[in-house]
Amino acid sequence: MSEMDGGQLVVKALLQEGVRYIFSLSGGHIAPIYNASLDEGIKIIDTRHEQAAAHMAEGWSYVTGRMGVCAVTAGPGLTDAVTAIANAHQSNAPLLVLGGRSALAENDIGSLQDIDQLALMKPITKWARICHHTHRIPEYIAMAYRQALSGRPGPVYLEIPMDIMYAKIDEGEAPFPTRYRTAARPNGDPEALASAAEMLAGAERPLILAGSGCLWARAGEALKAFAERAGIPVITRTGGRGVLPDSHSLAISGSMLQTLSPVTMADTILALGTRFNFMLAYGKLFPPPTRVIQVDIEPTELGFNRGPDVGVWGDIKLVLEDLIRRVPENRERAWAAEAKQMVEAAVEAERSTYALDGVPIHPRRLVEDVRDVVGGEANYVCDGGDSMLWGSEVFPAERPASVLSTGPLGCLGVGLPFALAAKLAAPERNVVLLSGDGSFGLNGMEIDTAVRHNLPVVCVIANDQAWGMVKHGQEMLFGHDRTCGTELGVVRYDLMTQGLGGHGEFVERPEEIKPALERALKSGKVSCINVMVDPSLPHPVTKYATESGLL
Repeated sequence: MSEMDGGQLVVKALLQEGVRYIFSLSGGHIAPIYNASLDEGIKIIDTRHEQAAAHMAEGWSYVTGRMGVCAVTAGPGLTDAVTAIANAHQSNAPLLVLGGRSALAENDIGSLQDIDQLALMKPITKWARICHHTHRIPEYIAMAYRQALSGRPGPVYLEIPMDIMYAKIDEGEAPFPTRYRTAARPNGDPEALASAAEMLAGAERPLILAGSGCLWARAGEALKAFAERAGIPVITRTGGRGVLPDSHSLAISGSMLQTLSPVTMADTILALGTRFNFMLAYGKLFPPPTRVIQVDIEPTELGFNRGPDVGVWGDIKLVLEDLIRRVPENRERAWAAEAKQMVEAAVEAERSTYALDGVPIHPRRLVEDVRDVVGGEANYVCDGGDSMLWGSEVFPAERPASVLSTGPLGCLGVGLPFALAAKLAAPERNVVLLSGDGSFGLNGMEIDTAVRHNLPVVCVIANDQAWGMVKHGQEMLFGHDRTCGTELGVVRYDLMTQGLGGHGEFVERPEEIKPALERALKSGKVSCINVMVDPSLPHPVTKYATESGLL
């Protein structure tokens, strides 16, 4: 029987899960994984920084619905990835992190890159373990997948020390588990479901808030069928954007402020897989007598910050399919059209105050031009503070995970890695990143990754020459002459992109935006359109959040 080392066992176990790509940055501790991947057809997508590798794995999970995998070497390789792992943890995104480590035989004697990595990982993962025996590698990878994908998903960490990774054993010594995950999901307590249905049937102004739990439950079709039958308007949020297409007659889209009216006017909220955190004012947006029905796959989420009138522990797709049978048909509910119209009116009223043809370029003009050129079939990624707000408000979410941005950790720098993962997952679609100039700099060298792996995404930088959201906050709090550490100046990311082998353009006037975008799309290269936007314009949500103490 042939011998296999730890790297070969890792790759064989990942192949059993259908893994096609490992996002990584090379290092001696994980070299056997690289070697084995050459023979087994798993492609290593090597990045310029481990943070980007872990962000790409998270982005892959969003776009494909299949867990992303990243492998990082020991010590600084793992610490470089900590921010991205924490982001996935806060966003409840499934992610397998394979970490190299110094040899077990060299514990506590000062070996290279030897730190207590497990202590770093436990607070920011759903599950973290060390594999102490080579023959147990497939078993531990099976455990990792089961932990990451059961219930509420999240990142998991498996550490394989160097002597375990390099050791060779007979192939028959390493059993490969089968049927170690089940498709069974909780479908909700019948009494709770009956109470929820009764409450919804008696509501005059019900509203659905659909969060990222709807994405992971693949609940889009069930949500559409339920909302149409009951005539209930839907706001999709954060990772849930696009589970009901923005173009649907019941979908309400806009900024947090623009959607505030229907949220506060609703008499019944059906919250599907969405957390009552700071983005929903900790549940204070809908105080009693507003009734709340909360549905979540994670039972400890029920009652978080705001106790529900009805709490349903269950898989969102299964719960919605049950409610379809229980709730009476009301397809022509007048409230649905009223709620949608009031948000559309708020959007247009706000938009009418903007000088969209002015110089410097208004950020709203930039994102509208991007939308008009690229259209609803593209995948969009938004990164930054104000830039993320402008893009998320305007870009159309027509499919699940078609508009991505950072989650509740507020992590900047996700943009280019997410965009590259989206292009790798769906190469037939255009992928556009809208990024602030500050946030782009965090992982901007991944332009080189895009060139090397032929991932022609279009990066549009809303360049306000500053860490804009923080700068505007300082101005509002301390005065315009009291900004500090927030000015960046004109950084020519377009020239950097050209130097790395991509296509770059510099834009200063609004009429130049669309032609530059069209040339970028035709170039077939990773592109950077560096657009100088008005540095004096905070997004209205930034202004509101600063004045209300949320920032």
